[in-house]
Amino acid sequence: MAIKITEDCINCGACEAECPNNAIYEPDVLWKMSDGTALKDDAERSDGGFSDEFYYIATDKCTECKGFFDEPQCAAVCPVDCCVDDEDNIETEQELLSKVKKLHEE
Repeated sequence: MAIKITEDCINCGACEAECPNNAIYEPDVLWKMSDGTALKDDAERSDGGFSDEFYYIATDKCTECKGFFDEPQCAAVCPVDCCVDDEDNIETEQELLSKVKKLHEE
């Protein structure tokens, strides 16, 4: 399951640098699959959790840090515990690891 950032976010930015998939974006910044990945898709997107009020996670890029860390790093560093499981985007560990391979395979 992907992680999402709730409206309790204080926009501190602590989570952004921790994401190995570059899936966390500032408010009002449209995300790209190519940001921080091996993919070439440069199209800006507003799907996948876009927010104009607080940091958000692009669901298509979130792997819960599988293949990198034992736990989601955004949740580990969040001072207000607003990085939580996204129950609308449930994925198996195998699906998440396949996503990692797709995002970072060159």
